[in-house]
Amino acid sequence: MTSPTVRRRRLSAELRRRRVQAGLTLSDVAEELEWSPAKLGHIETGIRKWPSVMEIAALLRLYGVTGGQREAILTLVRESRLRPWWTEYEDVLSSAYVGNEAGAVSVQTYAGILVPDLLQVPDYTASVARALGHGDRGADRMVAAYLKRQEVLDHGGLERYHAVLEEDALHRIGSDLELLRAQTSRIVELATGSDRVTVQLLPTSAGPHRGVAGPFSVLEFDEDESALAYVDATQGGSIVESDESVRACKQVWSELTGTAASPQATIGILRRMALLT
Repeated sequence: MTSPTVRRRRLSAELRRRRVQAGLTLSDVAEELEWSPAKLGHIETGIRKWPSVMEIAALLRLYGVTGGQREAILTLVRESRLRPWWTEYEDVLSSAYVGNEAGAVSVQTYAGILVPDLLQVPDYTASVARALGHGDRGADRMVAAYLKRQEVLDHGGLERYHAVLEEDALHRIGSDLELLRAQTSRIVELATGSDRVTVQLLPTSAGPHRGVAGPFSVLEFDEDESALAYVDATQGGSIVESDESVRACKQVWSELTGTAASPQATIGILRRMALLT
């Protein structure tokens, strides 16, 4: 079963489609059920995370959805209400992003001055956690959460993971040669050990580039689910869903991969870095 977060997005889209198909407006439905238009709007946009089975059943009666189609949507409601593992780590990661990452079939990511999350070794994750102001307990929790996330590379439904890695991200840990060796070796291991993982190194010599606006990821899903982007920020990142904005992120991604070293050249560079440390 895919991520409850993705199930929730799918449910919202299906409810909007069913309402439009029934020829009803938000106001029509709200008046009939004696709900506020805001409540229904929040259900359809996913702002309200946990609509009840009874609420959705009421909507389906109004929309004339019966039989197997009704049961399939109610199953979607129940699955979207499951409490996934990442909600236990909301103090050290973005639950909104990880929920979508867990259900994605493709992730394209640029992490700026950091090594991308799914490529990090535990000691690197711990150093990032402390840089973010976490104490020992927070660092341990962040390491545990990232290790759990990284399972999607081996056991999840993620079919393609493509990361653009800044050379500067590795230079920033150059004073700790043991960590640098471990981190570069891990990236090489992942990039050569699976056809699903692709890494490209963006050399410092490339100068300013389209990624200067900041880290972001583009996620794609199966079952005709629309792609989305996640744009990182100091005070918490945001999910971007509009087609225009996602296309803009894809365009930046295309330019970054065109500027970065090829996957084959990247592996060679990283191997030399590991040997020289």
